[in-house]
Amino acid sequence: MQYKRFEEMPVWKDTRSLTALIYGLTRGARFKLDLGLRDQIQRSSVSAMSNIAEGYERATRKEFLAFLAYAKGSTGEVRSQLYVALDLGYIDDGQFQEARDLCVSVSTQITRFSQYLKKAVP
Repeated sequence: MQYKRFEEMPVWKDTRSLTALIYGLTRGARFKLDLGLRDQIQRSSVSAMSNIAEGYERATRKEFLAFLAYAKGSTGEVRSQLYVALDLGYIDDGQFQEARDLCVSVSTQITRFSQYLKKAVP
């Protein structure tokens, strides 16, 4: 692997940006009042970011791949919760699209990175 620390990985950096974006969106007046959705979408974004880091720090490629799969799942969870926020009027179309696009980008990066790791020589 070409990275010496998980902080160097573009996918982790983008997931960090996603987490910051989600926290910013959830500061909105209406979103802030929906404690359940606010907490869940925040936890999901942090989980995606943390699973990439934790997987990187694990001892084996197999474990890293498992944690990347968890991170991809959490990214999908964020994307689904964004639809709820949009439908309830907590975020507008532009905010939704920005966050959704970042989720899709992160998910795609995780998929490609996982494929690379599966093919890489041990």
